[in-house]
This record gives sequence, structure tokens and C-alpha cells, in this order.
Amino acid sequence: MIAALVAAGLLSALDWSDGCRPVAGSEALWRDDVRYVFVGETHGTTEAPAAFADLVCAALEQGPVTVSVEYPVQMQPTLDAFMAADSDTAARATLAAYEYGPFVHHDGRGSGAMLDLLLRLRGMAKAGKDLTLVASVPDSPRIEGFRQSYSEMDRAVLWGRQAMARPQARVLALVGRVHAEKVRRVGSPLGLPAAAHIRPEETLSLTLAHQGGEAWMCLDDCGPAPVPETDDLATRGVALAPQQDGKFDGLLALGPVTASPPVAP
Repeated sequence: MIAALVAAGLLSALDWSDGCRPVAGSEALWRDDVRYVFVGETHGTTEAPAAFADLVCAALEQGPVTVSVEYPVQMQPTLDAFMAADSDTAARATLAAYEYGPFVHHDGRGSGAMLDLLLRLRGMAKAGKDLTLVASVPDSPRIEGFRQSYSEMDRAVLWGRQAMARPQARVLALVGRVHAEKVRRVGSPLGLPAAAHIRPEETLSLTLAHQGGEAWMCLDDCGPAPVPETDDLATRGVALAPQQDGKFDGLLALGPVTASPPVAP
């Protein structure tokens, strides 16, 4: 299966020479007092990883960026080797050789769009941009009586350490929507989401707007599943205004989304 991932699934890189695609309203994110920008996505869309890459590109125009992606910390040596590889072919082979994680056990984080995001981040770094790629899912032990709120806290600690390792850099994190929420989930085993553990004045958290379309999900079966249409279809780009009773600081509105299937074995 690993060899087949290289041969059939790992898609071509997006050329850095294509440059940034402007995201309307994103200039409001790059305030000096904002250390972290979180994007809470619906896994398995084509548009969210691509737009996140554009946000990273725009942030790099303001200064160094640490990009935190929702992969297990055990995958960090693989990500380091991926970024340092001499060629895109070698980079893809390095990623495919990792036997665990999102590109083997698919949940939307191993989509073709996510692979394109990683290749594009690699292109930015190879072009001399001050970018570091880090994994953000902690290796939290599963202990009876300790609920998900503890792994959320551990995730926030990882983000804090990533920020302290490069204090001159802004941290941009792409995560599942729930981890980017900034208020307590009353009655939920999750309790405080990861982003809620960080001083709110230092963070801006966006949620991917629900404007219809489809995302690749595993529900009863795996495949394209409808995304609800609950946000204004006319909105595009970054719109800063409190959302969902303060859970988020704004929307990342990309219009109706399309499903991005897993990298094919």
C-alpha cells in the first residue's frame, strides 16, 4: 500500500510562482497583538486547505509564520524530512512512507487538498520564506476518568510551545472546527476546546462558513456528504464578527465547497 500511495495518490505540487491568491478581508488578521490565528474547518473539502495556504502566504508578507497542522506529533520527523527533501518526488515518498496517521487512516486530513496544502507550504519554504511546519495533535494518554478536555489542554500547550519556540513568528493553525472554539462547551465531555485555553486577546479564530456544497466524510459510509447552508451565500473571504455566541471571532467564507477525497491507495 505504501508504494502505491507514491505511485497513484500523491498529487503534484502547486507552483509557488503562482503567488498568493488574495483572501478578501484577511488584512484584518495581521494585527500586532494577535499571536495565533486559528481556522476551524470542516475536514474533507477542496477549498479550506487551499484558502488556508493563501492565508499563510499573506501572513508571510507580514513576517515569519509557524504553520500548525492537525497531524500527530509522532509525525513531526516525517514532516521535517518532507520539508527538507531535495525534490518534490523525494518529499512525496517521505510522506508516503509514514505508515500511520491521516494519509493511511482517512478522516479528511489525508485528502488530496491537504496534500496540495503541504506541497504548497513546502514550496513557500523552498522559495526562502520564513516558514516552519509543525504537528499539533498531542500524544495524550487515554486514562480512565480523564475526558477529552485534557487532550484539548495538551493541544493548547503544544501551540504555546510552538509560539515560544519562535516568538517572532505568528502561529497559523488549521484544525477541525471544534478545536478552534473559544468558549466552554457546557455539558460536553470536551469541556474547554483547545483555543479557549489561550488568552483570547492574543487569538483570532475563524470558522469555515456553512454555505452548502459537499465534504468528504465518514458517517455511515465514507464519501461526499452535504454541508449545510446556514450562512449568507453572498459573504466571501474573512468577515470578522462574533459567531455562534462567541465561539469564533469571524467567518472564512469560501462559498459552496466541494469534496476532496483521500489520497488514493
